[in-house]
Amino acid sequence: MNLNLEKINGCSVLFVQEERIDAHNSGELKEYILHLIEQGELNIVVQLERVRFIDSSGLGALLSGYKNATARSGKLALANLQQQVLSMFELTRLNRVFEIYTNLNEAFDRRL
Repeated sequence: MNLNLEKINGCSVLFVQEERIDAHNSGELKEYILHLIEQGELNIVVQLERVRFIDSSGLGALLSGYKNATARSGKLALANLQQQVLSMFELTRLNRVFEIYTNLNEAFDRRL
């Protein structure tokens, strides 16, 4: 899975550079996020601008990261969701769980 991590405004911003998050690559995403949290990165924004499709395993990977971050008093938020991806979060009502921002600037303005 093609992932890029940048530190921006005190946050770890994880850029997912894939068009799909599905059963083939969601395990790698889950492990990467867990590794970040274990390394002490507790303020994470996952930037999903390039993702055009997400299935239940992808949602599960992000939810696992969210639960692990919040268990350590951290945060995991999402930014730049394509409409198709946002629809999956709305359908599963996970939009009520995650903080979802339209762009990174909004995430930084509201989180810090």
